[in-house]
Amino acid sequence: MTDFSFISVPLDKTSLTSVEKLKHIIAKTNLASCCKFSIPDLKVGILDSLLSVSDDLSKLDTQTESVIKKTHQTMREVMEQSSDKVLENTLANGVELMSYMTKFQWDKAKYPTALPLSSLTDIINKEVSQMETELKSRAAAYNSVKMSLQSLEHKLDGTLQTRSLTDIVKKEDLVVSEYLTTLLVVVTRGSYMQWERTYESLSEFVVPRSSRKLYEDGEGGLFSVILFKRAVAEFKAKAQESKFTVRNYSFDMEVKKQQEMKKHSVHKKEQYGIFVRWLKVNFSEVFVAWIHLKAMRVFVESVLRYGLPVNYQALVLHTDKKHSKKLREELASLFIHLDPTVAAGKTEVSCDIPGLCQHEYLSYVCFHINTNLLEVS
Repeated sequence: MTDFSFISVPLDKTSLTSVEKLKHIIAKTNLASCCKFSIPDLKVGILDSLLSVSDDLSKLDTQTESVIKKTHQTMREVMEQSSDKVLENTLANGVELMSYMTKFQWDKAKYPTALPLSSLTDIINKEVSQMETELKSRAAAYNSVKMSLQSLEHKLDGTLQTRSLTDIVKKEDLVVSEYLTTLLVVVTRGSYMQWERTYESLSEFVVPRSSRKLYEDGEGGLFSVILFKRAVAEFKAKAQESKFTVRNYSFDMEVKKQQEMKKHSVHKKEQYGIFVRWLKVNFSEVFVAWIHLKAMRVFVESVLRYGLPVNYQALVLHTDKKHSKKLREELASLFIHLDPTVAAGKTEVSCDIPGLCQHEYLSYVCFHINTNLLEVS
């Protein structure tokens, strides 16, 4: 599991010296990796609007993360038979997520920097909300197709009382003419001898010695019996009294059911391909939007924290989970000069949502992502 921290510090001499010390420490100890987080010059606007945008971005950040998690979870559920390929489909602009974050470049075509921050926020909000709505709709449609097929498949796997008989009964097992018909009867294992002794007496119109066992499982067997059509109702009634189950069966109807299942299977396969491609594309889209949103938050909070003119340096740090606490301690020590009121004994306050932690108490601006929301088990 990898932790990512997007931080910014002002470009004063002391802070720049601290950044160089940080780079030296992490290079020497392998505590983390450090890369420049390139954020373009965005429109600042007035202070009141900046505070409003800060609140909007915070809410949108949480919503966007939720959509990412839902999209990833849906991908895992849909690709249950090939979960090892989920990681291959969770990319951002065609590259691995770590690579995208550490080599981030602002997409000016998609998010024009000439627009006010509020407009950029609206663009991302509209994009994320649309994806969330479409995800629900597409997931429901795919699950409907999946459930229909599972329902048909379940009929193949049930007991002889309920399961499909398509793969058991052949056309040559059935005698059907103008006057004669074949019934299929389920008999429990303990009643085989009773069946053999009594089936001919269940109606005077049963063809003698016509019963054959077609199939058996752990609970019982399926027997065929030939009789005159006029005696079907009488035979069924007496068979029920003897606890024999007569299955309603039509060869042509079973063939139609089999064709229907094949049709559903093909349809599910088609929908699977379409849905997985949609999930892959839209996971990338929403993740890209999320990192742009993180960049906007770093920019806005840096202006609010360090003031104007805009003059700060943004970095992205990534480390493994076991070193994350040590990294935070180093950062706090190196940049405590930015806010001397930060007490050394203060306990860290972080949010409960995996993947997002803004450390408001820190002397520097920091937003945090951990990758456990994308773990594939």
